[in-house]
Amino acid sequence: MNIGPVQILIIALVILILFGRGRISEMMGDFGKGVKSFRKGLADEDDASKKPAQIVHDAKPAETAENAPADKNNS
Repeated sequence: MNIGPVQILIIALVILILFGRGRISEMMGDFGKGVKSFRKGLADEDDASKKPAQIVHDAKPAETAENAPADKNNS
């Protein structure tokens, strides 16, 4: 059983009657946005995996003689 162009036309016409032209275009727009978002997410993930991890140091710098607190007992 092959589906020919006449059958496809009948199916398209029934869908158009059931949903209306506005609803179909709205659904296709939402579908396009979803595909675009999915592709962007994949591209972002690929970019993140290619970048080396950045190391963040939150440790305080070591005290030196210049910035060490003054000892009150030696004054």
